[in-house]
Amino acid sequence: MAINKKGFVRARVNRTITPGEMLRTLRELQELTQKDLSDATGISQSNISAMENNVSQIGRDRALILGNVLKVHPAVILFPDFDIAQVA
Repeated sequence: MAINKKGFVRARVNRTITPGEMLRTLRELQELTQKDLSDATGISQSNISAMENNVSQIGRDRALILGNVLKVHPAVILFPDFDIAQVA
């Protein structure tokens, strides 16, 4: 059965998400604890907690390390609400 794509409307973002919330989401989707992520990255568990709770900024260097371990581009963590349609 073929689906007619013309009837679909692109979803809109209803809520903004912070880099910390994105980090937590990616970690939880991969079923990692903060301790697991800490062991894999060398970033302390308390720093991971602070980043996830938006107490501490993630920054470029940490995003590179976290992205590598979580198997995502660092921009996915740093700019979770980026929409190319808004800048193009």
